Amino acid sequence: MNTTALRKEASNPGLSPTPRRPSAQSSLVSRHRALQLVGRSLMYVLLIVLAAAILLPFAWMAISSVKNDRQVFTVPIRWIPRSYRWNNFTDIWKQIPLATYLGNSLLLSVVITFLQVLTGSFAAYGFAKLRFPGRDAFFMGYIATIAVPWQAYMVPQYIIMQKLGLVNTRWSLILIQAFGAFGVFLMRQFYLTIPDEISEAARLDGLSEYAIWARIMLPLSKPALASLALLTFVNTWNDYMGPFIYLTDNNLWTVQIGLRSFIGQYDAQYAMIMAGSVISVVPILVIFLLGQRYFVRGIATTGTKG
Repeated sequence: MNTTALRKEASNPGLSPTPRRPSAQSSLVSRHRALQLVGRSLMYVLLIVLAAAILLPFAWMAISSVKNDRQVFTVPIRWIPRSYRWNNFTDIWKQIPLATYLGNSLLLSVVITFLQVLTGSFAAYGFAKLRFPGRDAFFMGYIATIAVPWQAYMVPQYIIMQKLGLVNTRWSLILIQAFGAFGVFLMRQFYLTIPDEISEAARLDGLSEYAIWARIMLPLSKPALASLALLTFVNTWNDYMGPFIYLTDNNLWTVQIGLRSFIGQYDAQYAMIMAGSVISVVPILVIFLLGQRYFVRGIATTGTKG
């Protein structure tokens, strides 16, 4: 602005100053923010679509649980039934010993989850914080067993349990699933995020390795323990092949095996199967809602060494 313009503004104070054009930098910032807003909106839309695709089978299962058998597999799918059969959720308790099946599933899930968390965290401490010859090679060999399909060693496992006299007992499933390479891997990755100085200071104070694991490592690894417990509980609760192979007594069946009672030689009560499936999902939902905070934190921090 030249001197003449300044004099005009001084002589006419009521006139507003000449508006300045926005700089190129501010326009670039505005454009960047607009692109960020569009990208975030597209991401939310994509996540909503994926969530709807995942929840669609569960919605169909829940709706089918209040239909009769003929309406379950109608084409096209009738999302709003003409009549609701809420008595499916009461009749199922009368037709099969559902309480026994749920109790067996809960017992196996709790015991196996406790043992996997105990053994996995204990072994992971040795692989993460102790030094011994061949530690890394032994760990890699142990983790490599995750890639071996269960069908490859299913028959040898059954022969061992049969010779031990544990077939048709809960001990067969408990001993087979009490140890898991995935749990060791998950806990070891979390233990690596804990500074070694903490365990070194505890050793200088005279604590044994067992005390360091129990009094220091376990309290610091609550998110990882919750993640492992939730994953193990869900996997054990939904297990079908294990109980199907090892449990033949009806009083030992889990809920996944018990739902087969509605499948006959010539027909099946699909509405009852859906009602039982909805009931079997409730414990998983409750466990996840109670531990989702620790579960998300454990998954987010595992493997991030700080």
